[in-house]
Amino acid sequence: MMKMKGLKKKGKLKDGTEVHLRPMVKTDRKQLGEFFGRLTPSVLQYVRNDVTDPNVIDRWFDQLDYDHVFPLLAIKDEQILANASLHRVAHGWRKHLGAVRIVVEPDFHEKGLGTLMINELVDLALEFGLEKLMVEFPLKAHGALAMFKKAGFSPRGVIEGLMKGRHGEDIDVVIMVMDVAAYADKAR
Repeated sequence: MMKMKGLKKKGKLKDGTEVHLRPMVKTDRKQLGEFFGRLTPSVLQYVRNDVTDPNVIDRWFDQLDYDHVFPLLAIKDEQILANASLHRVAHGWRKHLGAVRIVVEPDFHEKGLGTLMINELVDLALEFGLEKLMVEFPLKAHGALAMFKKAGFSPRGVIEGLMKGRHGEDIDVVIMVMDVAAYADKAR
């Protein structure tokens, strides 16, 4: 797994913008804080942790462990445009399952950046021997739903009113799953 730290790939977005994809490293602390600082409250409400708290981000860097959480960044001109992660457990009834999280800067929505990053996480999941990937997000996030469907995920359930929005409103959550091996067989 240690070889993954050296991973660096180039990707091209729909508009021709070239980005670099690579694992997050300890020296990315300042840029990641700036990235989260550029996000609007409407985007931040769906991020699982309070990334406006510098202590939260500091903990991520202090506990950086690619075997547990593989954080992937999309960068252009030394600026982070997206942050995605693949979460895994080493043993137990979920060891075959990876959970995906992704946040893309709003200026780069609908340009293919999210799909590019998800595809990279799927490749990593194959390499790690994971059988399934799972993601959960608000059902009303139609762009995310389309993006994950395009990447090979399918909806497996909706839980009504599971989350609360920033104004206290109930939010329905969709759970999507991908069978990694089946998707890889189709792609060949």
